[in-house]
Amino acid sequence: MEFDCSALDRPEVLNLLFHPRPEPAASTSVHERRHDVWIPVDPSVGVGGRLHLYDPSFANVLFFHGNGEIVADYDDMAPVYGRVGVNFCPVDYRGYGRSNGVPSCSTLMRDAHAVMDFVSGYLAERGYTGPMVVMGRSLGSAPAVELAAARGPSAVRGLVIESGFAHSVPLLRRLGIDVEGLGLSGKDVVGNYVKMRRVVQPTLIIHAELDRIIPFSDALELYDACGAADKRLVRIADAGHNDILNRGMTQILAAVKSLTDRLRESP
Repeated sequence: MEFDCSALDRPEVLNLLFHPRPEPAASTSVHERRHDVWIPVDPSVGVGGRLHLYDPSFANVLFFHGNGEIVADYDDMAPVYGRVGVNFCPVDYRGYGRSNGVPSCSTLMRDAHAVMDFVSGYLAERGYTGPMVVMGRSLGSAPAVELAAARGPSAVRGLVIESGFAHSVPLLRRLGIDVEGLGLSGKDVVGNYVKMRRVVQPTLIIHAELDRIIPFSDALELYDACGAADKRLVRIADAGHNDILNRGMTQILAAVKSLTDRLRESP
């Protein structure tokens, strides 16, 4: 990782960037299709994941959620993805859900690699052979882009970005962080835009046109930077950052299905 996110690992930044909360005890279970997993990321730290596995031939979507969400928030959405041919695999960050530890920007990026290695191995051991797709929403766009760029198409067959950001400093300003006072002005310590130039896998970018937290212009920049020949930008009309799924579910599902179907059909 050529971008060092540790400059953001300060309380005045982390308190505004991360909003962890525990997972309700009633939501924890393991059954035929829903697998709650514990993913070691450090000797004494692990993060929770919930793998909704419907069919061994389906595409596997490793999902990194937004900064105020946890995997249990997607329990109702997972079967909907299952109906369009997707094994949906959301994972938490340190301090979120069933995870322990404390979230930080540097561990967010580093842990993504350990998470992908674990999930890929877990799926392979159980005969799930469909293509691996990484998907990130909002904050989760950072680990998703990191994996797609760093691992390449042999490991990550496709990328989906929903409500993702292109540059970190403007987003930090909108969140109320004093980037000038912290000496961060002009420094893109996350690197989504630069990394997108190395993404050659089929890519889907989804964004709400009325997003006030991460404006639609970020989606345009990510799309333009993306190095993939097969790329698509989906604009969700009359939606904002937090109601994009409710207002655009039909479009989002159709676009994800189109991408994953193409990946399943290609060698």
